[in-house]
Amino acid sequence: MKSETNRPEEKFDERANEDSYFAVKEHELIDGMKAEFQQVEAARREAQMMSCPKCSGKFAKYKFMGFNLDRCESCEGIWLNKGELAGILRHQARGPLGAFLDRCFSKSTTQQR
Repeated sequence: MKSETNRPEEKFDERANEDSYFAVKEHELIDGMKAEFQQVEAARREAQMMSCPKCSGKFAKYKFMGFNLDRCESCEGIWLNKGELAGILRHQARGPLGAFLDRCFSKSTTQQR
């Protein structure tokens, strides 16, 4: 009889281990799904950032006064990132003397070769 009373306790321990095993597996699956969702969202945001908010055209990057600006290929709108307008205005306010000094003392790719 003593062995029969031990059996339910053993089954309880087995089921407790089984429940914890499946809980761990579920947690791992949820973490995997979260990581996959974050990758998909990052790709979607990147694609959205590379399209024009006005006409959904594609952006082309070009350099202007040392800044990389985004220009829409279809509507030809120019989109600036944070701080680029202030930087362009600051660069322009330096005047011709500042532009001359920039040309003389800046390191360009042609001078390094």
